[in-house]
Formats: sequence, C-alpha cells, structure tokens
Amino acid sequence: MSNRRRVILITDGDDYARRAVEHVSKEIGGRCISMSHGNPSALTGPELVHLIKKTPYDPVLVMFDDSGLVGEGAGEIALKYVALHQDIEVLGIIAVASKTRQAEWTRVNVCIDQNGELTPYGVDKNGIPELEIGRLNGDTVYCLDELDVPIIVGVGDIGKMARHDHFEKGSPITKKAVELILERSGFTCQEKQTKSGQSRNQ
Repeated sequence: MSNRRRVILITDGDDYARRAVEHVSKEIGGRCISMSHGNPSALTGPELVHLIKKTPYDPVLVMFDDSGLVGEGAGEIALKYVALHQDIEVLGIIAVASKTRQAEWTRVNVCIDQNGELTPYGVDKNGIPELEIGRLNGDTVYCLDELDVPIIVGVGDIGKMARHDHFEKGSPITKKAVELILERSGFTCQEKQTKSGQSRNQ
C-alpha cells in the first residue's frame, strides 16, 4: 500500500483564502496546512512537505501565492517542489483567477462560476465566465501546465467572488471545487474516516 500523502494544491494564500480553505477542510474531513498561507508564500517546498507529512490524515489542502509577481515566484517554486515530490500524490489543483492580464494563464479542465455552476469557460476573479474555453488567468498559475495532475479546477478569488464564496457563507465555491477533485480521484469519505480513526488510535 502506498504511503504517499494525498494533497490538493490551491493557488491562493491570502487571509480570505486561508479562512475559506480552513473551513472547507473541516467540512470535508481533511486537513489544511494553515502555515502555507501568505501573500506571497513564505514557506519553501521542503518545509511544506515536512508539514504535510506531519498531518494525521488525508486529504491535505495546501496554499501557494505569488502575490502578483510575473513569472515563477516563490509560491510556484514551492508548488512545483511539492507536486513533484516522490512522497506526494496530487489529487488535483484549484487554480484561482486574478485580475492579471500579463500573459500568466493556465489550461483548466473545468471551472466553477460564482453561482456554483460548472462551466467549460474560464472565470474571472469574481467567478464570472469569460470568453475562452479551458483557460484561466491568474498570478500563481504559470507552471501548472508543466505538471501531470488528474484535474485542474478553475475558480474565482477564493473567499471572495463578490461575497459568493465568503467563509461566513461556508465558502460554497471552494467546497464544490474540493469535492469535485475528491470525486474525480475516487477518494471516499469512508477512506477519510478510516484514516482519522487510525490516527486517533495511534
């Protein structure tokens, strides 16, 4: 049986994102690396892998943020390290839109708009569908096309989206993106509960 830790990578890390991701991780029975939040990311790839391995069970939600830096910033360097690490299995990536128009974009398999509807079109930071199919503009997405991951889900600005994803409302868009990744990966609630029980008994 593989001992690789199963993670979901999220390309946003500000305070709004942290609150949303922490809330959703509790809702789905996962774990959030709260220390991975930052705008820009402060922790390195090796530091994040160490924290991921310390969590008692999967799935582990990890945040990365380049704070608008064009090209490969600290967040993306850390993201690539985690994604390519031999002890990590990436279940999927949540690619977060931003207002950048500086040629930083990624292909996405599907997006979720501000109303929680799946769409083949990219979305903007407010979660409103744009004109291009399968493409999303963001500031921590430069390297995603280089990674071999099962699914990339595009969303608007996590924890915001004109308050549609506010943590006080349960961050429903973020939660739907996480649930979609878990569904596609076949990662079941029973599996999570088993891992949780094992960790408590150790």
